[in-house]
Amino acid sequence: MRSRRVPSAAVPGAGLERLGAAMVQLMSEVGASVGGVYLLPEEEPVLKLAVLCGATRQIVAPWERISPDDPHPVPVALRSERLVWLSGQEEIARCYPRLGLTVPYDFMLTAVPIADGTELVGSLALLWPVSHPEGLSDDEREAINDFCRWAGLLAHRDAPDRTRLRCPHEPHVLPPPPPKVSRPTAQEEAQAAAWFAERLPTGCCSLDLDGRVVFANAAAADLLGIEVDELKGARPWEAQSWLRDDALFEAYYRAAVIGRQPASFTTVRPPDTALKIHLHPDTSGISVQIMPARAEEPTGRTPRPDPLPHGTADGAGVGTIYKMTHLAAALTEAAGLDDVVGLVTDHVVPAFGPKGMVLMTAQEGRLRVVGSTESVSGLADYLDGTLLTSGIPAARTLASSRPQFFASFADLKRAYPQAVHAEGMDARAFLPLIASGNIIGTLVLNYADAHHFPRAERAVLLSLAGLIAQALDRARLYDAKHQLARTLQSGLLPHALPDVPGLDLAARYQPANRGMDIGGDFYDLIRIDPTTAIAAIGDVQGHHTTAAALMGQVRTAVHAHATIGTPPGDILAGTNRLLIDLDPGLFVSCLIVRLDLTRRRTQLATAGHPPPLLRHPDGRTEPVSLPAGLLLGIDPDAGYPTTEIPLTPGAVLALYTDGMVEIPGIDIDETTAELARQLAEAADGTMDAVADSLQKNAPTSEQRYDDAALLLIRFG
Repeated sequence: MRSRRVPSAAVPGAGLERLGAAMVQLMSEVGASVGGVYLLPEEEPVLKLAVLCGATRQIVAPWERISPDDPHPVPVALRSERLVWLSGQEEIARCYPRLGLTVPYDFMLTAVPIADGTELVGSLALLWPVSHPEGLSDDEREAINDFCRWAGLLAHRDAPDRTRLRCPHEPHVLPPPPPKVSRPTAQEEAQAAAWFAERLPTGCCSLDLDGRVVFANAAAADLLGIEVDELKGARPWEAQSWLRDDALFEAYYRAAVIGRQPASFTTVRPPDTALKIHLHPDTSGISVQIMPARAEEPTGRTPRPDPLPHGTADGAGVGTIYKMTHLAAALTEAAGLDDVVGLVTDHVVPAFGPKGMVLMTAQEGRLRVVGSTESVSGLADYLDGTLLTSGIPAARTLASSRPQFFASFADLKRAYPQAVHAEGMDARAFLPLIASGNIIGTLVLNYADAHHFPRAERAVLLSLAGLIAQALDRARLYDAKHQLARTLQSGLLPHALPDVPGLDLAARYQPANRGMDIGGDFYDLIRIDPTTAIAAIGDVQGHHTTAAALMGQVRTAVHAHATIGTPPGDILAGTNRLLIDLDPGLFVSCLIVRLDLTRRRTQLATAGHPPPLLRHPDGRTEPVSLPAGLLLGIDPDAGYPTTEIPLTPGAVLALYTDGMVEIPGIDIDETTAELARQLAEAADGTMDAVADSLQKNAPTSEQRYDDAALLLIRFG
C-alpha cells in the first residue's frame, strides 16, 4: 500500500474536530491514557501530530514531527502496515532504544497505520498504564481498527471538502475523556469537599495535565512555603525555586502523566524540612499529598525508573534536560548531513521555543545555508552565499566564535543597521557551531515576540549548538567517506554489460543497509568472440575499502584469464594462486560460467559461491547442482571441477551473491528456495524488469545484512 500525504490546513476544520471527538470516545472505550493521531501532510515527507489527547504539547514536543524512516513505533507501524504493540518499558528499551532513553517511564503502547482504502495517510498511537492486561483484547482491537478505518475514510480524497480530514499546522489538543465514574457537581458538595480538604492536617492539591495547580489547601501551601494564591495556577516547581533546583517534583509529574502510576518521593525544603510527596494520577490530572517526612526516611530518592539526574544546574529544569536528552539521542543516529538537518529542523524549533531557524556552515569563504524552516525562508535566501568578511551578525558570530543575543529586532538593528527583518519574527540569537575546537558554522534562532535570554537559557542554547556542531562535523566526514565509497565502487564495477547477440542481460548491485555503502561483491560479463562469453560473480569477505580494492584485483585476474580462453575451473585456479601470493588475509567466493551460444552449452565452476538458479522455458526453476570448490585464497593446490549443462532458448540463468538470500537465524536453503520461487513467478519481460522485481522482493529486501549482486542471463 502506498503512502499519501494529507493536505495541510491553517486551522482545524470540521474533519479534525470530528476526528478529535472520535479519539476521545475511543480512548474512553479502550481505557487509554494518552492518544495521538499522526498524518502525512502533502508539503513535506514527515509524520505530523494532528490530534493529541491526554498529555500536553510540552511533554510530546520532541515527537510533534517524526520522520517516516525513524526507528519509532509510529512510523514503523506505517512502513510495515501492521499494528505494533509494546508491553512495557523493557520491551520499549529493547526495540526502540532512543524512545526508551528519552521517555524512561513504564507504559504500554500501540501504534496502528491509518489508510484511506488504497493509500496510507498516517498512524494512531495509544498509551496505557502498565496495569492494563498484557496485550489487547478482541474488543479493543475491534474498536481501534474501526477508528482507523473511519479516520482513513475521513481523509480520503473523495470525502466531502467541508468535512474532509486535513493536517493542521499545529496539533489539535483535546481534554482527556472524563473518568467513567463521575462525582456530583452540586455547589454544596463542592464546598463540602473544600472544607474537608482544609480540615486535613496534610497538604493536598490537584494538578491538571499541564502540571498547574487548580486546587490547594492551606496545609499544602504552608508545607511548600508559599501563599495559596501564588500556588494556584502555577506549576509547583516554577512557583518555588527550591523545587525547580531539586528537580524531583517535575520528574515525577512527567512520569505520572506518561505512566499513569502512583508514585512518591522524599525531598527537603530549605533549610532542613523533609517532605514526603505522593502523586495519584488519572486521565483528568494528578492528586498530590504533601506531609512531613519521618526522620528516618532518606531524601533525594530518584524516581523509578530514574528519568533525569538530580539537581540540575543553573536553573535548567527537568523539561529542558529531557528535550536535550531526546535531541542528543536522535543525533547519535544521524549519519549524513541531510539526517542532521532534518533532526534539527524537526526537534529544535518545536521543542526549544524559537519559531524559525537557519543553519549555516562555512564553505570557501562564504556562509552556506544547509537547512532552514519555511517561516524564515526569506532570511535564509539573504544569508546564503554571504561572504564571511561581510560583517553581518551571522558572519561575525562565526568569525569571533562568540554568541550574540538580541531581545528584539530593534536591538539587532541598533547593533547592525544592515540587518534584514524576518517577517513575523522579533528576537534573534546567533550561536557559533564549534566542534573539536573548530568553528564550522552558525545557528540563527528567530523568535516571534520579544524574548529576553536569561543566563540559564543561554547556557542551554549554547549546549544545544555544541550538540548540533558535533553532529554536523560527523555528518560531513560521513558524507565525504560515503562519496569516496560510491566513487570507488562505481569505478570497480562494469559501467555497462557488453552487447552479446542471443543474450538478454541485466545486472544489479545494492549495498548492505548499514555501513560504508561499499563492499567486495562483483559481477562481470566478458565477450570472448561473437558466440562465446564468460560470466563471473563473486564476493570478497568484508565491507570496507580493503575488500573493494581486493575485489578489483580479483575481477582483473578473472578478466585476464577469461580473455585467453581459459576454462572456468582453470580461471578459478589461476585466480586462487594470485590471492595466495597477495596474502590479503581475506577469502573470496566466485562462480564462473562459460556461455557457448553455438553449441547451446554452458560450463560452470564454483569456489564456495551460492549455486546459480536456472529457470526453464516452462517456468520450472531450480538451483544448478555443482561440485563444491574451496574458497579462493585458502589452499594454493585447490582444484575446481567444471560442470557442463545444456541451455534451451528462453532459459534464464540467475547468478547472485549471498546478500540476496542470507538472513541470520534462517536456513539459507529456505531463502534460496524463496528467491527461486520469485524468479519462477516473475512476469515474462525484459531482464531489467525481472531484476528490479527480484531486488525489490528478495528475502533480504527489508533488512539487507550484506551487499547483494545479481546478474541475469536469458538465452534467445
